[in-house]
Amino acid sequence: MTTLLPASPDPDHPVVVAHRGYGAVAPQNTLAAFEAAWRAGAPAVELDLRLTRDGTAVVIHDPDVDQVTDGSGAVADLDAATVRGLDAGARFSPAFAGQRVPVLDEVLDLLAARPGTDLLCEYKGVWSPEQVARTTAALDAAGLAGRVLVQGFSRETVAAQREAAPHLPRGLLCDAAPDDLLEAAGALGAVTVNPAVAAVLADPGLVDRAHDLGLRVMPWTANEPAVWAPLVDAGVDAIITDRPGELRGWLAGRSGTGLR
Repeated sequence: MTTLLPASPDPDHPVVVAHRGYGAVAPQNTLAAFEAAWRAGAPAVELDLRLTRDGTAVVIHDPDVDQVTDGSGAVADLDAATVRGLDAGARFSPAFAGQRVPVLDEVLDLLAARPGTDLLCEYKGVWSPEQVARTTAALDAAGLAGRVLVQGFSRETVAAQREAAPHLPRGLLCDAAPDDLLEAAGALGAVTVNPAVAAVLADPGLVDRAHDLGLRVMPWTANEPAVWAPLVDAGVDAIITDRPGELRGWLAGRSGTGLR
């Protein structure tokens, strides 16, 4: 079984990570999207965490609710009950009307019942160790400690993850790859660096340099074969995609060894 962090890199079979669930077929970061990713056989799902005004961890990407729900306002300014009362599905399709912004515990319950699916958990913005600790305690309580990788763009947040839950593997996200990316990842005790696809395509040698330091590389977000091919050729360890079913099929066809 492929896992988010396999024992050794397998350049022929990067792990397929479903970006915000199966975002191509269901509204992103909803239970429907995570269920769809699982049904498509994705070995891992990625989600985004933000805190509401009253400190509840909810699964949503943007700092405000306007783009994916029927509400408006910043997540940080709304309480959890308000966010949970919004429709997070109808904008994607009327068929998904009534889908809600999940709280973290709901997604953990879903994954706990699906032991073949790992979790790439992104913390949006800056989090304190105390804020992180409440969420990592939930990860542990759900039995996901061996199936989760936490990550963030903010180095302060990744440091907070290290302080709050040193037992959980960590990743450092970036858009363009800064010159000190690998050094920073090492200083933070990260096990993976996750740049935007363009950064890897511009410098495929980044993957080998990361591997030489014991780091994995999981670029985001790749949705087409024209992008998947050079990423696989570069030896990336995982590909984060809105189209996990299609990527699994493409990888199977490329290798001729079946779906993973």
